[in-house]
Amino acid sequence: MKRLFRVLLLSLLAAAPRAGQTPPAASKPQVRAGAPVETAPLPKLPPLAPLFDYPIRDTSICLGHDGAYYLTGTTGAPDWWAVTGDIQVWRSPDLRRWAPVVEKPRARSVVWNIDRDGTWEKRIPTRDGAPFRPLWAPEIAFIKGTYWICYSIPLGVGGGVLKSTSGKSEGPYKAMFPNAPAVNAIDLALFADDDGKVYLIWGAGNIRELNAEMNGFVGDGWKLTPANADRIGFEGTYVFKRDGRYYITGAEFVANPDGGPGSDYHCYAAVGDSLRGPFGEKFLAIPHAGHNSFFRDRDGNWWATFFGNDPRSPFRERPAVLRIEFLPDGRFTFSREQPDFVLKK
Repeated sequence: MKRLFRVLLLSLLAAAPRAGQTPPAASKPQVRAGAPVETAPLPKLPPLAPLFDYPIRDTSICLGHDGAYYLTGTTGAPDWWAVTGDIQVWRSPDLRRWAPVVEKPRARSVVWNIDRDGTWEKRIPTRDGAPFRPLWAPEIAFIKGTYWICYSIPLGVGGGVLKSTSGKSEGPYKAMFPNAPAVNAIDLALFADDDGKVYLIWGAGNIRELNAEMNGFVGDGWKLTPANADRIGFEGTYVFKRDGRYYITGAEFVANPDGGPGSDYHCYAAVGDSLRGPFGEKFLAIPHAGHNSFFRDRDGNWWATFFGNDPRSPFRERPAVLRIEFLPDGRFTFSREQPDFVLKK
């Protein structure tokens, strides 16, 4: 009996995920109602490699004031499914070499922390009887001469916006909504239009103009909706502008068209001539690249971020980028020819 107990115990320990590892994908698909159905073979991604080996979800990158690139995303593995509180930022002069913007002892790359700097964010709800307050999907942007970071906390805690008061990516950061959430939602992002107006985006395509100080709203919000669907994605909405046209993108879990286990996590997009719409049809832009952002490099090339969130992704939960190219009809896809530094060696 004792020997049998030892065998069972060792088997359970071997099956349990270690700290820092991604738990095995759930056998039950995560497809939401209203998700697209992909039946054709998916375009095959190039053999992407992470920019660096550190657990990050929801990768966000912007071009900064100094011509360098700044990266953030969801960190704190494996507790990003429990309780976390840090926002971390990395800097690169060339998209190849990355280093934390804060390297003080015991601070690492943390530029803002809920328990140190937050107010309403400190509340810790419970899910399934356990504490649950992860800080999700920080998005970094350089707007109006300084850095801004959006962030969100699920289960009704809400999302907010931070402003660097120094004009530097390391902060210090000031909360623009210190007394209550900007919105009671997840996946916040900013879009700055050519006329100087800045908009807050959240959830499944909601958008609303911010005031000049970016600590309140102007007018009513609306929803960014493609012509052939009631949403651009169920989460992770992002907006960018190229050659006078507006691109809306979003993430969807989609059933594996091969009938295999798990579900794919794709980036969908639509294009319009006005931020108010109408937008064209929703199309699959980049497979396995859900919840990403887009940026232009110093030379004017467009890039998408990537992190890997499904069983058929090249890797899981690591920061990456890939070049994108625009088609004659205005849509975009990933470039089949990628720079060497984004590919597996």
